[in-house]
Amino acid sequence: QVQLVESGGGSVQAGGSLRLSCAASGSILSINYMGWYRQAPGKQRELVAFIARGGGTNYADSVKGRFTISRDNAKNTLNLRMNSLKPEDTAVYYCNSAVTRTTMTTLAFRSWGQGTQVTVSS
Repeated sequence: QVQLVESGGGSVQAGGSLRLSCAASGSILSINYMGWYRQAPGKQRELVAFIARGGGTNYADSVKGRFTISRDNAKNTLNLRMNSLKPEDTAVYYCNSAVTRTTMTTLAFRSWGQGTQVTVSS
């Protein structure tokens, strides 16, 4: 339905921060769930965090306390603030949206965007 485009990736040293943005082609007010995923080289794509329409959030244990997901409904964007980055966070980061929570947790999406590369050096 809505087109999503990730941006904000880059290279940073361990301990640094980055903010990723996911721009939607239209209003996100009616999107039940939006989230961030990542895929590191040689690994499966995994859930990083997702946020519900009402603002409730869920984080992977590996990023809890370091990353913050948010929605900016006025700008039709999904954001991910990443602090205290570690080399293990190096991956291509993707955003996606769904009607159900189950889709978010099972990664049952029909398609993915191109993502944005995050590289954390030690």
